Amino acid sequence: MTLKSDDFYMSLAIKEAKKGLGKTSPNPPVGAVIVDPKTGEIISKGYHRAYGMPHAEREALSKAGERAKGAILYVTLEPCCHYGKTPPCTEAIIATQIQKVVCSIRDPNPIACDGLSILKAKGIETKVGVLAEEAKYLTRFFLSFVLRKRPWIIVKVAQSLDGRIAVSSGDSKWISGEKALYFAHKLRSMVDGIVVGKNTILKDNPELTTRLVKGKNPLRFVLDSSLSLSPDFKVFEVSSEKKTILVCGDEIEEKKLEPFLKKGVEVWKIKLRNGKIDLRAFIKKTYEEGISSLLVEGGGILHGAFLKAGLVDEIFAVIAPLIIGDPKGIFSFNIQPLKQLKEAHSLFLRKTQKLGECTLFSALTKEGKALIDTPLESF
Repeated sequence: MTLKSDDFYMSLAIKEAKKGLGKTSPNPPVGAVIVDPKTGEIISKGYHRAYGMPHAEREALSKAGERAKGAILYVTLEPCCHYGKTPPCTEAIIATQIQKVVCSIRDPNPIACDGLSILKAKGIETKVGVLAEEAKYLTRFFLSFVLRKRPWIIVKVAQSLDGRIAVSSGDSKWISGEKALYFAHKLRSMVDGIVVGKNTILKDNPELTTRLVKGKNPLRFVLDSSLSLSPDFKVFEVSSEKKTILVCGDEIEEKKLEPFLKKGVEVWKIKLRNGKIDLRAFIKKTYEEGISSLLVEGGGILHGAFLKAGLVDEIFAVIAPLIIGDPKGIFSFNIQPLKQLKEAHSLFLRKTQKLGECTLFSALTKEGKALIDTPLESF
């Protein structure tokens, strides 16, 4: 066995990191691989399993034991050098006498305090930038929270080939199939919160949980500016595992909130703009509450409002092999008519894949792409 390329080992570290998706917030998912530089043998692997648990580097070092001495550590994010829920990873790396540390991207968090420089000062060889684009995408929730002071925002839609999410009567069950539904629940398990408007609650009475997959339920945000919904809908049934935040206008009377508060629903009063929840004020509040990722899974009006406000980073569109053709059907993005094609919102395709009979279209908006394209030296 011989030593393989840095890309090969880093791809394994990224694969490890993905195991922690949806479990580490507010920390990023991170993976690590320790390699014997003489033989290329993989000594150990590790990933950050959950917030408060050992970081990926410490898990891999613990598994490696004495064999870590003189080895190469591959890690998707620069090792930390500060005390948080766990001790600094740089201390463990130095103590185990790792010979070289290769990481994908620097840690932009101001409290991270430049871990690579500390390692270099101790005579440990360092390298940064291996599979950086993949690592930035993997770490996008964390990067958005730190660099832009707002969560990464995803819109997920299931639509016909001609862009409808429902016929004119509102019927939409089921445009997409079983595999697409499973994907939607998996996506929910990865984010901190899911956002819908009152029309989605009225039409579907959804639970907005991850009942089809293993994983935590996201915080459920229901936007209802005038508070016209009844507290009897499923989404307002809360427990320690299912929490709901009702977002309404800032002038709603306390008496109107009482039925929701009695059920354990949290209420956020947000200022209105043109009679609707001010989305930028809402997003600012989510940041202040430590939320690093949101999934918008409402109707075309809500999707269009987020897009128009420049608050969409990524779109997952499940496209069914259907043509609805109903001129009054509900579109996946409802925005005011455009006068010129150049006014359209450009998307940057990431990938497509089959989900049963449907096709999943994954793309970044210009806002999302700008973050992923942030030059490495800016970190």
